[in-house]
Parts: sequence; C-alpha cells; structure tokens
Amino acid sequence: MNELFDVRSIPAQRWVVLILGLAAAWGIGWGIAMAGPVLALAGLLGAILIVLVVSSIDIAFFLMLAVIFLLPFGTFPVRLGFTPTLLDLAVLGWLLSGLAWWAAGRIGAPQGTALGFPVLAFLGTTLATFIAGLAHAPLTQTVARRFAEFLLAIASFFWVVTLVRDEIRLARLIRWIIGLGFLTALIAVVLYVLPDARAEEWLMRLQPLGYYQEGGPVLRYILDDPDQPERAIGTAVDPNLLGATLGTLIALTFPQIFARRPAWPRALTILFLGTMGLALLLTFSRGAFIGTAVAVLLLSLFRYRRLLPLIAVGLILLFLLPPTQGYVQHLLAGLRGEDLATRMRFGEYRDALTLISRYPLFGVGFAGVPDVDLYIKVASIYLLLAVQMGLVGLGIFLLVMGIFFATAWNARHAVRNRHDLEPIWLGLHGAVLAALVSGIFDHHFVNFDFHHMVQWFWLLVGLGVASTRIAQRTDPPRGFSSVHARKGR
Repeated sequence: MNELFDVRSIPAQRWVVLILGLAAAWGIGWGIAMAGPVLALAGLLGAILIVLVVSSIDIAFFLMLAVIFLLPFGTFPVRLGFTPTLLDLAVLGWLLSGLAWWAAGRIGAPQGTALGFPVLAFLGTTLATFIAGLAHAPLTQTVARRFAEFLLAIASFFWVVTLVRDEIRLARLIRWIIGLGFLTALIAVVLYVLPDARAEEWLMRLQPLGYYQEGGPVLRYILDDPDQPERAIGTAVDPNLLGATLGTLIALTFPQIFARRPAWPRALTILFLGTMGLALLLTFSRGAFIGTAVAVLLLSLFRYRRLLPLIAVGLILLFLLPPTQGYVQHLLAGLRGEDLATRMRFGEYRDALTLISRYPLFGVGFAGVPDVDLYIKVASIYLLLAVQMGLVGLGIFLLVMGIFFATAWNARHAVRNRHDLEPIWLGLHGAVLAALVSGIFDHHFVNFDFHHMVQWFWLLVGLGVASTRIAQRTDPPRGFSSVHARKGR
C-alpha cells in the first residue's frame, strides 16, 4: 500500500508533466484574477501557439502565409506598450522556429546560392541609403519600425533557402499557398456580391485587429466615386494590393492544372484558379491584370503552347462580351491615359524623374526628401527604388532579378526531368515575373508601407531559388513521388 504513495516510483517524465500542469493552472488562475477570463484565455491560446510555432517550422510557415493573405494589416488586439502587427509576430515566430531547429541540429547550416551575394549587396545598399537619407529627414518611430520590417523581409530570402531543401516541404508550402490564395479570392468575391451595407458591416468587425481605425471609406470604387463600379478589396483594404497579390497567385497556380500530380485535385485547382481570376477582374486593377496576362502568356509560350489558341479566344471574349465592357473600357482608358488616375500617375512619374535627376546615384533615402517641392511617392517599383536608393540601388535590384532568371534558365533542362517539381518551379518563376511586370505600374512590392507585399515578394524569390537548387540535384529524394501523389489525390 505504501508503494502507491512512494514518490520515488513516479517516472521523471510524469514529474515534468505534473510540474508544468501545476504551473499552467497557477498561471491561468492568476491571469483570471488580474485580467479577467477573456484575456486569460487569450494568453493561454497565445502560449500554446508559441509552443506550436517554435516546435514546428511548417506551422510557423503556415501561420505567416495565412497572415500575409488573410489579415495583412491585422494588429495584436492587446496593447503591450506598443502595438505589434500580426505579421511581425508571425515572422518573428517563423525565425525563432528555424533557429530552434538549427540549434537542435535538425537542419543543416545555410548554403550559398547564386543570389546570395547580390541580395547581400542590395541589403547593404538599402541600409546605407537609409542612413544617408536621415541627414535631411528626421527618424520617426513609424519609419524606423517599417524600415526594420523592410530589411527583415528582404533578409528572409536567406531563411527560405535554408529551410526549404527538399521537394516534400516545397510541395507542402505550395499546396498551402494555393489554398490560402483561394480563400483570399473567395472572401473578396463574397464581400463584393454582398449588399454594400452588409459588406461594410462585416469589414468593420475587423476593427479590434487594427483595421479602419482612422476612418475614411471602407468599400472602394473606381476613382473613389460611389457612382462608379465597386472594386473588390477582400481584407487587403486596397484593390490594387489585392490585385497584385492575386496576380502572383494566379501565375503560381496556373501550371498546376497540367501537373501529373497537382498540389490539389485537378478539379479543385481549376475552381481555385477560376475564383482567383474572377476576384482579380473585380479589383479593376489594370497593372495587376497586365502583369498576370504577361506571366501566363510567357508560361504558355515556354511550356504550354497548345493553350495559346484558348488564351486568344479568352481575350477576344473578354473584349467582346457585354458583361465585361465596363472592365475593358476602364483598361483601355488607362492604356490611353484618358482617366484621372492615369494622368495623376503620369504626374508622379514626372516628379520622380525630376527627383532622380537631382539625386541620381544613391537617391534620397526612405524618411523624406530634401526638396519641399517633391515627394517620395510614385506608382512604379523601379522609379520608387531609383528615388529612394538611386540608380545604384535600382541597378543592384535589377541584377538580382537578372541572376534569378538566368539561374532558372540554366536549370531548365534539369527541371524537365522532374515531373513533380516542374509545375512548382514554373509557377514560382511566373509569380515573380507577374510581380515585376505589374510593378511597372505599381509600387507595392518594394514599398515599406506594405510589409506583407515585400515579405511575399522575397518569399517567392527564395522559394524560386530553392526550387531551382532542388531541381539541379541528380536524383529526387526517395519517397517524394509517393508522398506527393497521396497529397494530390
């Protein structure tokens, strides 16, 4: 009988569980007494989430991607002296998870890539121009935080190529990205078809997460005129942001239709792609549409030439069918420079070129401009980079992108022999291409005011490099095809 109460007979693992359970019970009780049951429960869920993130790179990846696509402007609902964004917390958890796995020896040391030194050079130029720009503009807390996020987003390229080293993890990530992209598009379409009052009511429920705190319009229309057609926004706040995101997702998903074993069942993949395409059209984002069209066309020329007649028929129908005439007229007005929004962009381009001519080499930095008659705002990633980082910074960025595609071109024959990997590889490079083409007309992917867009762009670049490196291996890892096949059913 005494042996039942002999503490020496209790295994060490049970002591650990017992101590942790008592500590958790004490913590929950103290939290309820001090902050109330709601905040105590939120703290408990947060603690569980932290443990899950640190213990699993895949969970950390998924949460970061979910925030990027579903709640890009969300903030932590409880103020902690400052208000971190959900993406800040997700990226931090992702980095800590990778560090924990590296410290435990579960992932190898970082490996070099052809883009390693150019990206480091771009990072260094970014930091140097930022510091130089502080000579004529004060450093505010907001600018410092956003610039830190900007640097971390670029540096995440190295973390991606370190963590993603095999087809299984890469295929899993692509599966999640496409699924989350479908949810992003579905939310946008549902909010679009709802009555305006109901859609606005639903969006205003995001206020506890930091959305719409400063007032202003919730729903968006062409030229911000309620008499004009509404533009889909989803949870991205701005239709051009949503359009740019959807453009990259469509280019990423497009090759999956023809994959032997797609990331999702083929019927679902077609449904996902159709929903993304519909949501893209409903944004009325002309730059995103052009970027997507160029990416899909070049992917078809490179690998799916039998689709070219079908693409031609689709474009003809787009321009001739009565339901799409409003969209076509909006697109043509922009191409001809006839509407107010396009004329305003032309004005931005002129002012940006003037600023570049005054500070051609290293730009004016990120905090402000030395000339009161000009400003840092232009709807083009290339002009914005030249304004902030000068022609030197723009040149290094173009060098990074050139090496990215040159490396992919050199690996094209190796990819042809990897039938499970090829659609993923094509989609990732098509997505980066869509971002670069749409970036002629928009600035989102290099603007530090849009942390999630910069993060998403460099994640794409990192995944593209990882896919090329995997493709250049002589033999696929054993078990990949069977695992991928099961997931594709």
